[in-house]
Amino acid sequence: MNAMASIRHYIATAFRWQRGRQGTGYDKMLLFTARWPLPFDSYLIRYPDGSAIPPHTDPVQSGRHFRLNVILKSPKSGGEFVCAEPIFSSKRIKLFRPDACEHSVTPVVGGSRWVLSIGWVRA
Repeated sequence: MNAMASIRHYIATAFRWQRGRQGTGYDKMLLFTARWPLPFDSYLIRYPDGSAIPPHTDPVQSGRHFRLNVILKSPKSGGEFVCAEPIFSSKRIKLFRPDACEHSVTPVVGGSRWVLSIGWVRA
């Protein structure tokens, strides 16, 4: 995609809610993205009551994919991030390799879950 096409795509998709790729009820809003000097994206993700994400990986064409998730709001129960080998994990911060580590989110119960998600790819 050339620079102008990238800019047009960003304008058309940024700051608008879109359905998540997994088709399990979560929504995502693209905040910022760039391809240079380091390819990255950032999303606000909302998981309404009853949504979840099944175990999966997120392959990339080349390089190593990293993602930092900051939990902004947790539901009353559920909505737990599951990853067998995170790089770092605390109650609110999750740093992991989505291309190398299967990950999921348990069903959200009693409220909603909000996450700021920042991802990048390194050679």
